[in-house]
Amino acid sequence: MTGPASDQSAIEVAFVDDDPDLRDANVQALRLAGFAAVPFASAQSALDHIGADYAGVVVTDVRMPGMDGIALFRRLRGLDADIPVVVISGHADVAMAVEAMSEGAYDFIAKPYSTSRLVETLRRAVEKRALVIENRRLRSLAAAPEEDTALLGEAPAIVRLRQTIRDLADVDVDVLVLGETGTGKEVVANLLHQQGRRRDKPFVALNCGALPESVIESELFGYEAGAFTGAQKKRVGRIEHSSGGTLFLDELESMPPAAQVKLLRVLEGREITPLGSNERRRVDLRVVAATKLDLGDPAQRGDFREDLFYRLNVVTLRIPPLRERRRDVPLLFAQFLARAARKYGRDVPVLDRGVERHLVENAWTGNVRELVHFAERVALGVVADMPAAAVQGDVAAASLPERLNVIEANLIRDALEANRGDVRATLEMLGIPRKTFYDKLARHGIDRVSYVVTE
Repeated sequence: MTGPASDQSAIEVAFVDDDPDLRDANVQALRLAGFAAVPFASAQSALDHIGADYAGVVVTDVRMPGMDGIALFRRLRGLDADIPVVVISGHADVAMAVEAMSEGAYDFIAKPYSTSRLVETLRRAVEKRALVIENRRLRSLAAAPEEDTALLGEAPAIVRLRQTIRDLADVDVDVLVLGETGTGKEVVANLLHQQGRRRDKPFVALNCGALPESVIESELFGYEAGAFTGAQKKRVGRIEHSSGGTLFLDELESMPPAAQVKLLRVLEGREITPLGSNERRRVDLRVVAATKLDLGDPAQRGDFREDLFYRLNVVTLRIPPLRERRRDVPLLFAQFLARAARKYGRDVPVLDRGVERHLVENAWTGNVRELVHFAERVALGVVADMPAAAVQGDVAAASLPERLNVIEANLIRDALEANRGDVRATLEMLGIPRKTFYDKLARHGIDRVSYVVTE
C-alpha cells in the first residue's frame, strides 16, 4: 500500500531571499540535505510561482524590498492556510516574526542560524505538508462519485489504464476489454463513454452470456411486427438504440456463432437489418466488448470467430487482477468501506488486525467485486469468517487517512517480523525506497531493532 508521501524530495521548498549569496548558499545546502529547494529573489516572484494549488513549503526572509516576508506570509495564508511558512528574521524583526507565528506561521528562525537548524525545521514542515496533501487527496476520493474511483489505485498498470481511457475516450475506435471476473470491465466501458463526446447519448449494455441463443439476435438487431410468432409490435434492438452512444457487449466469448456472423457484418458496414425487414439502417456505432478469455489464443478462443476477434481487437485494454496490485487493496477497501457505511447509514467501523490481515493475505480471486462485498459485510458488522474481535465498535473520530495509516504501520510491522528485522529483505517485500522506509518507521514509531532475531 502507498501511504502519505513522506519523501522530502517530493515536496518543494521555496526559499525566498533578496540576498543572492545567502539565497544560493542556503538552497545549495538544502539540496545537499535532500530537499527539492527552489530559489526566489523576491516575494512577488515566489507568489507568481506558487499559486493556489501549491503543494510545497515556503521559507522567507522578513526584510526584502517591495513586499516583505510578513506580507508574503499573509498572502500565502489567503491562498492556502495550510502551507507551512518558515520566517527568517534578524534581531530587530523578532517581534514581527512572533506576530506571524500567532497568525499561523509554521516557525521562525532567528539570524544567525545553522544549516542543521533550518534542515530540522524543514523536515518537520515537509512531513506536515505531505500529510495535509494526502488527507485532501483521500477526502476527495471519498467524496467522489463511484465511477471516478472505480479504478482507484497507484499500481503502474492502473495508472496507465486510467490514462489510456482518457486518451481513447474521444476516439471513435472499437475497444476490447480483457479482465478476469470482478475486475471492473463494465466500469472501464462506462468511463470510456462518460469521458468522451458520446456521453450525452445512450450507454447500452448487453451480457452475451445471460441470454439464450434464441433471444440474443432479436435483442441485438431488433425486429419488425410479425417477424416471428409473438412479435406483435416493432422492437428497436440494442445496436440501433446505442447509435450515437456506446454499445457494451459483456462476456463476448459467450455470443452464439450465428450472432457473431451478423455482428461482424454490422461492424464492417455500420448498418443493421432488423429481423423481418429488408431495410438497412445506418448506425453511428462505438463498440466496447469485454471478455475474461484471451481470444487471441486459439486454445482459449474455441469456436469464437477469429475474424470477429481481429475486427474488435483494434485496441485492447487489460485490467490487472488484484493479485497483481496488492498494495492498492487497503486503499480500495477504505474507499469501499466508506461508501458502504454511507449506503447503509452506519458509522465507519475501526478495524483490528483480523480484517487487516485478511486484506493482505486473502487471494481475492473475485477481484474488486469480492473486495466490495467484503467491505459491505464489514460495514454491517456481519463478517462471519473473521475472528470475533475483527471489527470493533464505531469510532467516528477515526478519519480515512488515520485508518490507512494504521494499516500501513501493520504492514510494515508484519514485513519486519517476517524478515526478522532485516532491512534489505523488508524493503524488497514492501517495494519502497530505503529513505521512505526509514521515514515511515519514524512516523509510526516503529523500532526496527526490536524485530532483529539473533541466533
